[in-house]
Amino acid sequence: MTSAAPRVPTIGIIGGGVTGGAVAWHLAQAPAAARILLFEPRTRLGAGLAYGGGDPNHRINVPATRMSLIPHDAEAFPLWLAKSGEGAADPGARCGDDLYPTRAAFGRHMDDQLRPLVAAGHIRHVAQAVTSAEKNGDGWRLTAASGEDFEVDYLALATTHPDPGLLRELAPFVADPRLIANGLADDALQSVEPDENVLIVGSGLTGADIVCTLDARAHRGKITMISRRGLRSHGHPPQPWPPEGDFISQSARGATSLLRSIRRAVRKAESEGRSWHPVLDAVRAQGGPIWEALDVPARRRVLRHLRPYWDVHRFRAAPQVDAALDRRIAQGLLVLRRARLGAVARAADGFFVTLRLRHGREVVEKFDRIVVATGPAHGDVIHSQPYLQKLAAQGLIAPDEVGLGLQTTTSGRAIGADGEVSATLFIAGPLARGTFGELMGLPQVTLYARFIAEEVGRALAGAPEGRFVSLVETREQTEA
Repeated sequence: MTSAAPRVPTIGIIGGGVTGGAVAWHLAQAPAAARILLFEPRTRLGAGLAYGGGDPNHRINVPATRMSLIPHDAEAFPLWLAKSGEGAADPGARCGDDLYPTRAAFGRHMDDQLRPLVAAGHIRHVAQAVTSAEKNGDGWRLTAASGEDFEVDYLALATTHPDPGLLRELAPFVADPRLIANGLADDALQSVEPDENVLIVGSGLTGADIVCTLDARAHRGKITMISRRGLRSHGHPPQPWPPEGDFISQSARGATSLLRSIRRAVRKAESEGRSWHPVLDAVRAQGGPIWEALDVPARRRVLRHLRPYWDVHRFRAAPQVDAALDRRIAQGLLVLRRARLGAVARAADGFFVTLRLRHGREVVEKFDRIVVATGPAHGDVIHSQPYLQKLAAQGLIAPDEVGLGLQTTTSGRAIGADGEVSATLFIAGPLARGTFGELMGLPQVTLYARFIAEEVGRALAGAPEGRFVSLVETREQTEA
């Protein structure tokens, strides 16, 4: 008499963009350990919103050598570009010694890495959205858009970024086609006429991409970009320098001490002929330990007062994008203003917009179009997906204390509304930023995705929980 084969556990991953695709890929490197269900309604896996669009003007904002499923593998994406012919088909990608291909190219690269694992049966692509998730004994029951139920033992949340939040001043015009609530959606800007006067609300990388798309469509009207501080994303350094500065010890003393230390380091670098870039690179690499050392009030102060400055230095524009913005500014076709959105009223063929400037001053200007480029509304992520609302209603997930995502342990597990830690529910990707701080750039996203896959593996083996290792620590261990 033969004994029954041991039951193979099932892992469900909700969201098949970069985060979910990377978690699935790393899990599938040990395919016999569990069944992997990857829920993603799009045909292409590993691309998601960030890399699933088709606009050729939207480029990755770091060199291709830093884009990889495997942390610190500098050759995978460039080699794929060469072998696939995508590199030769996009001569505009090259800037000096670096390549900045389109975002869509990286999305196709990710799909190419995942498709063989799907074909081999190591990953099952469930091409549906998940509409409901609930606890089911020791596991989870997921309901897809078709109404089909799936039972999984472990669940990883890798949901997409929420749409940009719509400012209350714009809410009455949500149905007006002259208000474009998401300027990065496919063909969102197709109806913009070449001579229209356009207002972009937000001046970060999203706004920069929108300007590049309009510019490539031969738009020659005036574009005004506004933000509370009037900052735009900076470009890359004129030459590479290694990261410099140790800021972890300063963060333990509080946000003010940290800021002073960074400013001193920038002044020193500039006095010696370097730019600010290597200093901010060091801050980014040490982001995990720095964030961990700050208490919650200090984290909130950083987000409120320093985040806009951090974002424009941290998330740098590709050289092609930076050049397009510089050219339009020089031509008088792009204006950046430090302003807040005030009252908005309909005009016969557009909007009258009150711009609130510094020191209480206000001006009223007329715009033909308004485009929202404020970035994802991470603080409202629970309401962005029905299944997240269901989990929150059960008390199984909760917003983090600083409004960046969901409460997460240092081992990647979800923390419920009552403080209870789930042994089988994992928070993947930027949703865990409240705990780890720096989880938006692709190197950090893929590093954390590998960690989540390892943690699921530990849970399957009954091993003790691990601790997420920051980017700087991993580099030191790799170089050791």
